[in-house]
Amino acid sequence: MERIDLTSPTNVLVMQTLTLPDATPFLDAINDAVPSGSTVNLAESIRDAAPLLADAEIVLGIINEALYAQAPNLRWVHATASGIDMFMFDDFINSDVVLTGEKGLVGGHLADTGFGLLLALTRQIHTAIKLGPDAWNHRVDMRMQEIELEGLTMGVLGFGGTGRAIARRAEAFGMRNLAVDGYPANPEFGVEEVWGLDRTDELLAESDVVAVCLPLTDETNGMFDDETFAKMKPGSFIMNVTRGEIIQDAPLVAALESGHLGGAALDVAPGEPLPPDHTLFTLPNVAMTPHTAGASQLRAGRNVARFVRNLHAARAGDPFEGVVDKHAGF
Repeated sequence: MERIDLTSPTNVLVMQTLTLPDATPFLDAINDAVPSGSTVNLAESIRDAAPLLADAEIVLGIINEALYAQAPNLRWVHATASGIDMFMFDDFINSDVVLTGEKGLVGGHLADTGFGLLLALTRQIHTAIKLGPDAWNHRVDMRMQEIELEGLTMGVLGFGGTGRAIARRAEAFGMRNLAVDGYPANPEFGVEEVWGLDRTDELLAESDVVAVCLPLTDETNGMFDDETFAKMKPGSFIMNVTRGEIIQDAPLVAALESGHLGGAALDVAPGEPLPPDHTLFTLPNVAMTPHTAGASQLRAGRNVARFVRNLHAARAGDPFEGVVDKHAGF
């Protein structure tokens, strides 16, 4: 179990980032949680953080390779990013620095966006928005294309926090849930058994909607290629609100253009931001947002509360919440 000794004064650096744009409301709680005599510095940007890293032992924020080189005393990072692929460079992976973060805390709002995009497709909402007043002239055609989710099968790839949040919403819509994961996981939200990854092909063949809820690792990078899409049920939908690089660009476009895929509900895409003339922007069976699913009015507070709990845990000698296995990549 990962933990650090926090019985003597320490130096904490709090970095304001995209998901923690204003840390000032949380500083009192952080100061109350660290040992007496500790220093808590606030960096209003990543650039401002650089000169403060030399003395920092604990960072609430993000660390890339350049920043890590400036932090010789670093012992623990609590990430303010759910995707931790930026941390996955050799010096950090092989160090004794503990990495914790939002693991399991961001599923709700990612799932909200995923279902919003899915409903935009299945209920022709995105078509109506694009057409504006002209939508009335296409009303009959739109009605012919609408489907409901009741009775369809949701296949969840990765049954962690995001996967469970997807399954919870799918169950509420009356869907049947299937799930696979690389690690043993307790079934819930209508998932009778969490299958191992060796049954991924079975899940793809049975699912009307496939939700990608996986972290980006060496194994998942580019996982969805022509062969993988061919294994999916004809007319099915793919949903991705985690990492765009898991799905290969050209095979996705080909599967959508051929009609093998009924549609794609995407908050993320490979090579973000996509060029303005990218085919995905023009396909009628794509509903896409610009990597905004990670936003929530509750996100910063949830994550800082975990960080504060971990500070108390460190002082008590207890294990941390939200520990990232640096070698596994999640």
